[in-house]
Amino acid sequence: MNIAFFVYEFPPFVVGGLGTYANYITREFVKAGHDVTVFSMHKGDLPTRDIYKGVEVHRPIVANINIGLLLPMFIPEEVRKWSPEGRGFFGEVFLYNVLSASKLVNDLIRFEKREIDIVVSHDWLGSIGGILSSNGIGKPFVFHIHSTEEGRTGGGSETVKRLERIAAEEADRIITVSYAMRDHLVHLGYEEKKIRVVYNGIDVEKYSPEAVSEEERKKVRESLGVKDDELMILFIGRLTWVKGADMLLQAMPHILRDVPNAKLVIVGVGDQQDLLKSDVAKMGLEDKVILKFDFLAEDVKIGYYAASDVCVFPSKYEPFGIVCTEAMAMGKPVVVGARDISGLREQVISSGEKQCGFHINPYDPSDIAKFTSILLLDEEMRMKFGRNARERVLNMFTWEKVSRDTLRIYRELVE
Repeated sequence: MNIAFFVYEFPPFVVGGLGTYANYITREFVKAGHDVTVFSMHKGDLPTRDIYKGVEVHRPIVANINIGLLLPMFIPEEVRKWSPEGRGFFGEVFLYNVLSASKLVNDLIRFEKREIDIVVSHDWLGSIGGILSSNGIGKPFVFHIHSTEEGRTGGGSETVKRLERIAAEEADRIITVSYAMRDHLVHLGYEEKKIRVVYNGIDVEKYSPEAVSEEERKKVRESLGVKDDELMILFIGRLTWVKGADMLLQAMPHILRDVPNAKLVIVGVGDQQDLLKSDVAKMGLEDKVILKFDFLAEDVKIGYYAASDVCVFPSKYEPFGIVCTEAMAMGKPVVVGARDISGLREQVISSGEKQCGFHINPYDPSDIAKFTSILLLDEEMRMKFGRNARERVLNMFTWEKVSRDTLRIYRELVE
């Protein structure tokens, strides 16, 4: 198949999980013999057209266009009330989509005689380009929904929600990342018969217990200030309300009553940084909580996973937890939020012979503490859950499987 792929972020410009997803899934498509043409946002001095690890990438330049002059003619009233930064971001996204669709339809197809079999877009950020291109060339359109505006923000922009809904209505198929997200979309009124579920994946060779030696593991713990006789709890993620780092911090006094040698490491950036610093001081936990306000390079992040004893992700909204999958691939037991819209419930087996972690109420610090402490106090359980976690990732969350399942859905439309 010849696949046109609209995604806002693509390496080397990566903001979060979507960029990582796009990087791996497109490479798997190429390995399977398919041709992929990516249209992504232009940032910095990146080339407007290049080949990245076998994938053709187009990045139209929008930064030098005075979008502020004409943008009010094209954007809804709501967006006009956003901050200058917000309006500028929306304008850049709008132009990236329009210019990308024009590049595909007019340059690549009309003049270079390219063949395109299917058009795919990822989240609202790539929705306009996908809709315009699909309509322009009369080819099937697949809309990938990794999260929704309502779920991310608890409300959010009506404009963004409308864009999501228009893309879903125009799409021949909707692919989302968990059954929890499918149910959420149906609840929002999306057409159930269009929706398919394909989980996200992980690089199981890079994220592997064998990737970090015992000596390296000890060096990481030493660099963090975690002693040999201490048990390390790890949280990695955006420091926002929805990810629950604040609730995990509130759980620490309860954990320390049962496990005095526990130490919590919180890694990430976000709008809760000042809150977390303040709460650590208020609770007198400076010696028990390490705050790393940083976006870690991948090799450093892998070292942190290896150094930890238990990983805790008390998310309140998580369509699919990439960091949870990374921790599981590293052979770590996990404690995860399992209320409301939670793909983590599907990722983590919480009972039986294949159990690899615990489900908790992310709104309740005592519940987080209870199950985190159970794992910290039982080394044999941690080892067993860790082995099961790694095995589950190998069975369910490899990029090869994600690619195979996704291509099967594309093929149904093309054939």
